Amino acid sequence: MVSPHGIKLAVYLISSYFGELNAKVCDCLLRRGTQTLHQVVSSTELSRKNVKNCLLVLIHHNCVQAFAIRQPGGFGEEAKIITQYMALFDNIIHKLRFPKFIEIVSEELGKECEEILEWLLQHGRLSLSQIIVKYKQASKQGDSSADAAQDSFNRLVNARFVERCPAPDPLLEPPAAEETAAKKRGAKSAKIQAQTMEQQALAAAAPMESMRFLVENIWNDSVEKADKRTTDVKCGMKRKQEDLESNTKDPATGEKEVLWRANFEEFIRRLRHKACVANVKVRVNNDAAIVLAATLELSRHSETKLRIDNSVPQSINAIYDEVIKREGGLGMDLERIRASLDDLGCEAPLMEIDETYSVDLKNIIEQARIEEVESIVLKRYGREAYRMFRLLSKADRLVETDKISDTTFVEKKDAVKILFKLWKDDYLEMKKVIARAAKQSEFILWKINKQSLWEHILDEMYHAALNLRLRITHEKEQEKEILQMPKDKLVGELGNKYMRLRKVCIVLESSLMNLDDSLMLFHDF
Repeated sequence: MVSPHGIKLAVYLISSYFGELNAKVCDCLLRRGTQTLHQVVSSTELSRKNVKNCLLVLIHHNCVQAFAIRQPGGFGEEAKIITQYMALFDNIIHKLRFPKFIEIVSEELGKECEEILEWLLQHGRLSLSQIIVKYKQASKQGDSSADAAQDSFNRLVNARFVERCPAPDPLLEPPAAEETAAKKRGAKSAKIQAQTMEQQALAAAAPMESMRFLVENIWNDSVEKADKRTTDVKCGMKRKQEDLESNTKDPATGEKEVLWRANFEEFIRRLRHKACVANVKVRVNNDAAIVLAATLELSRHSETKLRIDNSVPQSINAIYDEVIKREGGLGMDLERIRASLDDLGCEAPLMEIDETYSVDLKNIIEQARIEEVESIVLKRYGREAYRMFRLLSKADRLVETDKISDTTFVEKKDAVKILFKLWKDDYLEMKKVIARAAKQSEFILWKINKQSLWEHILDEMYHAALNLRLRITHEKEQEKEILQMPKDKLVGELGNKYMRLRKVCIVLESSLMNLDDSLMLFHDF
């Protein structure tokens, strides 16, 4: 379930990138859930043609997934296939972190790969022939650049930064038929039935793992004809044509070409690993951070899903070989590595023959979240509130007011005020207990419900991110005329205004990037 401010932020991002009509369709899907075309038309009061065009654009940019459901017909009637559409909230929010994705590729693979990723992020999805054509136009080297484009693209795919697009509209069978099949197949299929319809659709649309990163070479004449087709399109119509042509065909053979897109899952995995290493470096020590980074590098390609609780087990020898390759790790011996693994909470194996270690990533993320919320409480409510919140966080149970006051050395009168303020702002849960004895007494107990608190903090962060985006837009709108002027005319007072705007935008955008790190911590990691 997406929080209210999360929906507002997603709709604003869609409006910024694709306009108000697309934002209206997106808002409908986020608020009402999965909808048919008829339902979207009815809810948005837009024309059927406009809604269809908006859905095509949003699908092309990986913000909406379509899927079909086979519904049994009435007596003597054929089954009906109904297409439904669901908004992909995570993919929409990922637009905030495109600069981070580009930076990762630039540092690891270089400028050529960075350019290809930028095109994929800008256009949503492209075929390999379209990428090669764009590469040739950008490099202005003609046919000699085709091999370089293919090589750069292969490097992106091998690093799993780019993947094949999902099926445009996978077909889901009716629940009754699936339940019958599940009974025949046993308990394993019964677990699959616990998935929501949307989860089943995403799983059905995803390409097979063996095909997901498979690159097939294309013929030169396909590229040439694609080049001609692209240059024939007028500049103003290029984006629209690419958005609407979600099923690109090979111009040489007439067959459908494979479409490719940025693999958001891999980028978020890299950022998750980076956040874990940064947290361990501050909270534990530098040696533990080096060992963790080496362990995560070894296990990255073996991870089957994004939010794994523990890293894939690795042998001590493999960890050592990876550690000595890293800056600061060359002087580390096996004993120091074992000591660092112990600092990370890894249990020593019972048998040295199979000495493997797995790191508890879930605990590292949990600690990072707690530290983030504690810093918010400190800044917003003061040091006394911070001490009380930290006590409750460590206790992880109901604690009575007197005990909180005595342990944190805060006067009971002040402690009650602070606790009630935290409770009012949804940071704490309160429970009243009445003890019936010779004299009836009432006790107030306090506790942190981490799951509900994480959701509350996340919604506040979405609100803050939306405000930052609105402020950036407002600042640019205020000085719109200066931004449109040539740089050589920005002198004197105009130059001062331009420099002020530039500094303000840098501060706001940096704040947004830092806030997005916290957003990922609570939502994606």
